[in-house]
Amino acid sequence: MSPFYFFLFDKKIITVYLDKQDKNHSLQQSGQISGNFKGAVFMSTIGNRIFSEVRRPGRDLVEAFKGIPSSNINDEMNRLFCMHDFVRLVNPDHAVQLLGTAVTVKVPSGDNLFFHQALDMALPGDVIVVDGGHCNNRSLAGEIMLKFAQYKGLAGVVVDGCLRDLDALRGLSMPVYCAGITPQGPFKNGPGEINAPIACGGQVVFPGDILVGDMDGIVVIHKEDAPEMAAAAQKKKASEDKTFALMDGDWKAYAEKHAVTTKKRMEGRTPEFLGSFADKYGL
Repeated sequence: MSPFYFFLFDKKIITVYLDKQDKNHSLQQSGQISGNFKGAVFMSTIGNRIFSEVRRPGRDLVEAFKGIPSSNINDEMNRLFCMHDFVRLVNPDHAVQLLGTAVTVKVPSGDNLFFHQALDMALPGDVIVVDGGHCNNRSLAGEIMLKFAQYKGLAGVVVDGCLRDLDALRGLSMPVYCAGITPQGPFKNGPGEINAPIACGGQVVFPGDILVGDMDGIVVIHKEDAPEMAAAAQKKKASEDKTFALMDGDWKAYAEKHAVTTKKRMEGRTPEFLGSFADKYGL
């Protein structure tokens, strides 16, 4: 056998050898460590991990956000927890509301091996959320994977990266979000992480977080904050529903209310009130 690779194990350098006869990798370090390993050998378990358990909130808590716009929820979170606008819904004509619990995936740019693994692990009502490093030159999934996700009963797929097969994706009822479209396919080499904290669309997403999405975008609710946010968001939506009812019933009454509210908001701003811009500058 001849040396194949070198890497650190327990702060010691280990030589990896390739047995050409059985095509297994054997680890040897002064005769103290030995074993057979198939496939790729990585430098560390960090970045090459799968956490099999997700602490999901109860379904009743998830359903408390049903029908509430992402904007209402985010307003009650001081407007800081929406993903960036480049993560867009690709099937607005057929998609239901995005509402589910996160199964998180972190992959190397242009590689979807751990995405496949997460797809096998995810449960009905989950949302697979992929940190694809915002890679824009390889798709991480297409019609086959996403149709499979829909058949499994997943609540959605969100990818900070590219997808493909747009014509087919547009017909799915499961909401699908991504940052771009390209026909160029992915590699399947790994490594990656599943159910560890990730970044997606400018937000930190923990496994088990609640995601709510619509045509505006996606808001991320950490499961520990969900009970408080559900109550606040429901109250916010009820208030807006009253506003729309007033506007539809008597828009002039709403105009008076709006003027009073705006006057209060303008207090302390003290802008200078002038005539026309043309008179001011002699145009």
